[in-house]
Amino acid sequence: MTARLAVFDLDGTLVDSAPDIQDALDRMMAARNLPGFTRDEVVGMIGDGVKVLVERALAARGLPFDPAAHDEFVADYTARSAEKTRPFDGIPEALDALQAAGWGLAVCTNKPEAAAREVLGALGLMERLQALGGGDSFPVRKPDPGHLLATIAAAGGNAANTVMIGDHHNDVQAARAAGIPCVFVGWGYGALHMAEGASVAPRPDSLPAELAAALRL
Repeated sequence: MTARLAVFDLDGTLVDSAPDIQDALDRMMAARNLPGFTRDEVVGMIGDGVKVLVERALAARGLPFDPAAHDEFVADYTARSAEKTRPFDGIPEALDALQAAGWGLAVCTNKPEAAAREVLGALGLMERLQALGGGDSFPVRKPDPGHLLATIAAAGGNAANTVMIGDHHNDVQAARAAGIPCVFVGWGYGALHMAEGASVAPRPDSLPAELAAALRL
């Protein structure tokens, strides 16, 4: 049983994955003779899972959702998901500090599990984790609290000793519904208003103190 567990969102929290997501969306659009996207446009589409991402991208070019485009994107992105994606500056050191302080680590992301596993493995982060809950790992996903609670259970954790860390209102809402404190990250893709009253960590090096405060350690 893990004494204390830090459950992280992935995109926009642990890693800057927007460049690879943008490239895959641009390839999807190029195949349809349509223009690609800016980083800001892509960042605004991230956070609600791959189906919604593709739906938003197609809608931005005046197209309805297309299951074939979805499957094409998933296959292409999964194969090339770690070409440009990197941990945010300071994240490896913050994870080191948390583990040294006795925290277990897990990831709860709306990204499909295969793509999340590919990214985490390529960046040397998968080996740090006690569990990975992807967007298709369980019957529900964030903001449904069941996604977070199932990830905690897979990590051998206890909800009473867990903190969720993320950059999107889905992270905050899932944690709140599960009765778990949430720390919102100030460097991520989500605007600060998405914190919805959660404490905000301005930089990765502030995470150990913020998580300790969240559990009143």
